[in-house]
Amino acid sequence: MRKKENTAACSVQTREKENFPSFGGDYFERDLYRELRRSVPIIDASIIKLRRLIGSFCVVTGVPKLDLKISRFLRRVKVGANSCGIDAFLGTYLEEMLTYGTAVGEIVMKNGEPYALYNTDLRDVEIREDKELNAIVCTRVGGELKPCRQRELIMVTALNPEPGKVTGVSILRGLPFVCDVLMKIYRTTGTNWDRLGNVRFAVSLAQDGGYAPERAKTVANEWQKAMRKDSVSDFISVGEVNIKAIGSDVQILDSEVPVRQMLEQIVAKLGIPPFLLGFSWSSTERMSSQQADILTSELEAYRRLLEPAIIRIVDVFLMSEGIKRPDYEIEWDDITMQDELDHQKALLLAAQRKAIEGN
Repeated sequence: MRKKENTAACSVQTREKENFPSFGGDYFERDLYRELRRSVPIIDASIIKLRRLIGSFCVVTGVPKLDLKISRFLRRVKVGANSCGIDAFLGTYLEEMLTYGTAVGEIVMKNGEPYALYNTDLRDVEIREDKELNAIVCTRVGGELKPCRQRELIMVTALNPEPGKVTGVSILRGLPFVCDVLMKIYRTTGTNWDRLGNVRFAVSLAQDGGYAPERAKTVANEWQKAMRKDSVSDFISVGEVNIKAIGSDVQILDSEVPVRQMLEQIVAKLGIPPFLLGFSWSSTERMSSQQADILTSELEAYRRLLEPAIIRIVDVFLMSEGIKRPDYEIEWDDITMQDELDHQKALLLAAQRKAIEGN
């Protein structure tokens, strides 16, 4: 019989292994941002669009065989329990960074090789800073916070960290107040429709001596029969009867202007052009082009934040394969064809200028 090989089991360092409540100084703030994404669709849609627009990339070393090997690994690497490919990992990584200001990921090793990529739940870890200005990810072991041992397998990215802070700032900071006003308008509008959309009537009778109670009861019964949902009937009465819709003289506030003001604040904070979110706000063609250029610069900034995590993953893979780290570049896909068209036009104009100057 063949001897069974001993295989090392893989384990995740940054997953909470004990049944303790979530910790971390910014837990309540993160919970607020999570609820904002659930409550305000435009926020969730904007972050998802940023994830889609970030695009893909390839690693170029100058050696075709090595490029193919790295590309095959990045496409097939396991991500979490039900995904594969580094694009799935970076998409969730970017969403965490934008929503909470900080993203933590881990390279899970098995038999000395990178087996999977894991997006860490920020509620399971706490990030501290040591004397050498390194971000240390800590987990709870035996009820105490202890740093993860294999730090080289953990990636931490912070979005616009404040001075002296190791964690970043969420892109949603400043929006809770705006969203609270917006949701208050929506809730009030819904309440008004519940009250005034389903019309209620006030039926009043003229005084008729001692027979007023009996007459009122009779009118009430006949009115209920006339207002039944499953049938249509007429209401007939004798004497003076006044029927008036409750709230017909109430003036409902116009919500279009304040709602647009709140949405403009949200769109300005998220950096997404309004036309990408389906808003047909008045804008010229030049303005739309400028907004697209601003979005391109935002996406390029997010790409620069993601590159250190990509480099860490590629370096660990090369080390596991026993390959000396070559000089390589991360080449991202063009964001849009319009950018490539403008670039080619600029090159054409530059070539024409050189030709004119040469003559």
